[in-house]
Amino acid sequence: MARKETVTKIVDGDTIETSVREKPVRIQGIDTPEKGQSGYSEAKKALENLLKNEKVTVSPVATDIYGRTVAKVKRGSTLVPNLMKKHQKK
Repeated sequence: MARKETVTKIVDGDTIETSVREKPVRIQGIDTPEKGQSGYSEAKKALENLLKNEKVTVSPVATDIYGRTVAKVKRGSTLVPNLMKKHQKK
């Protein structure tokens, strides 16, 4: 079930924390560099600029092996992966 949530922390370029969840949310449809890889800082900063303290719509689709919710995440009517295209892994 989709619901509005406020982003409280950017974990990396494809994972966020919100005010209502105990575990981070992995954004479906986006794969950015991991810590230590080229482009990590830029991707994290870009997601921070887009979502930090913003209300987003979170629509859970699965749970990953780390227990995180994997979800479609929208800012307004736009899916976040569409806003982060240039920061995706090549």
